[in-house]
Amino acid sequence: MAARAEIAFAKLQPPSSGSAVLLTDGNLKLGSRSAALEAAAGGRFARAAAAAKFRGKSMKSLQLLTPAGIELDRVVFLGLGDAGKFKRQDWLKLGGSIAAVGGAGDVTVLLERPDGRPVIATEAADVALGIVLRSYSFEKYKTKKKEEDEAPKARRFIIATANASAAERAWGVASAVAEGVTFARDLVNEPANSLGPVEFSEQLKGLVKLGVEVRVLSEGELQKQKMGALLGVAQGSERPPRVVVMRWRGGRQKGAPVAFVGKGVVFDTGGISIKPAAGMEDMKGDMGGAAAVSGVMRTLALRKAKANAVGIVGLVENMPDGKAQRPGDIVTSMSGQTIEVINTDAEGRLVLADLLTYVQKREKPAAIIDLATLTGAILVALGNQYAGLFCNNDGLAEELSKAGEESGERVWRMPLGSDYDKLIDSKVADMKNIGGRNAGAITGAQFIQRFVEGETPWAHLDVAGTAMGSPSSETNQSWGSGWGVRLLDEFVRARFEKRRG
Repeated sequence: MAARAEIAFAKLQPPSSGSAVLLTDGNLKLGSRSAALEAAAGGRFARAAAAAKFRGKSMKSLQLLTPAGIELDRVVFLGLGDAGKFKRQDWLKLGGSIAAVGGAGDVTVLLERPDGRPVIATEAADVALGIVLRSYSFEKYKTKKKEEDEAPKARRFIIATANASAAERAWGVASAVAEGVTFARDLVNEPANSLGPVEFSEQLKGLVKLGVEVRVLSEGELQKQKMGALLGVAQGSERPPRVVVMRWRGGRQKGAPVAFVGKGVVFDTGGISIKPAAGMEDMKGDMGGAAAVSGVMRTLALRKAKANAVGIVGLVENMPDGKAQRPGDIVTSMSGQTIEVINTDAEGRLVLADLLTYVQKREKPAAIIDLATLTGAILVALGNQYAGLFCNNDGLAEELSKAGEESGERVWRMPLGSDYDKLIDSKVADMKNIGGRNAGAITGAQFIQRFVEGETPWAHLDVAGTAMGSPSSETNQSWGSGWGVRLLDEFVRARFEKRRG
């Protein structure tokens, strides 16, 4: 369900109707246009701020109804705190705080800094992006609504800025990011009875009209490719598996692409090693990695990214049917390596194993980044604030860390090493799919690393704590966060396009 916010840009001048948002700092100072509007409204800000003990702290607001004679419905004062310390994600959060402003009708933001420094175009676009991300809601299946909400209109936000045309051009790029995140959120929020592997793959076919090459591999084709690890996960479900390969060719002809690989378990019961009933409904989001890959491919196509990228997602359902694989079974992966299945609930790594082999053989990527809601252990280690980063290449790890800081989707590097690798050695096969309770996120990454060939730069992002059920924030009120789209897009910009924003 699309985000319900419309964005427009205008000259930096006070509006004549609707609501106005004025930015103030920790000293309650206003920009020149905001100060003029406040004076015209009766100069009530200082008195109201004192009465409400409003201090202009970052993202705190004070709303005032306008007096008679002023056409505006209300004036909202929004704090920046120390605006001199603003980073890119702070402009994004500012947009989210603006979207939270109550009332109906147009909302005009006088986007001027109290210290007089200019607000550049990419910052204005980030404010708009924050507004759209905060405005997202997933209400597709709600049938009981108030009469006045049966056909809700999108709220219109007008960003009044010094260079409206430049801001609008920057928004043309940032809006592609918004669409990618929204796409990923919709996929994660969709219930599993509506979004199986086939339905997911049908959604991705729609990317063709944006210029993405899409190939869907059926179950028969997966058998021909000898993807025994992925097929082993899927065999307990009546719903057939799919692998979808998406290619965006926007860079140098024949230039090696970056590969994004996503775990797409549309529902995970745990299989024969069944999960506890409490909370199992959240396992509709076990395809958060595939959703992020799908979202970033949509973003790259919409903004015509000057980069080559391939996205591949493995779409399966893990069910405890009579045909399901058992603990103790041994499967042969596409790489030829054999895997002893100790726990059928450690299934995502089996899916990723075959995807990594496929993408390396077919695409010869410059780097591989996989995303997966892989382990509860990473949630214990890092909570919801960071995704776990495991990487075999210091340069790639540094690039992803910087992209995380820039986008606000942060990663924390975790260790890999031979001592951990020994924990997944098997007595009867090349490896087993779990290494015990301790260091669970690390042994999961060690397992995936065994399918990385040669010196190929590879990173694994464990997004179990960030892709679904993450805490509400200034920019996300949704259960499905769409986490990873902005991070990967920022990575592509910095590495392949040598730019940000």
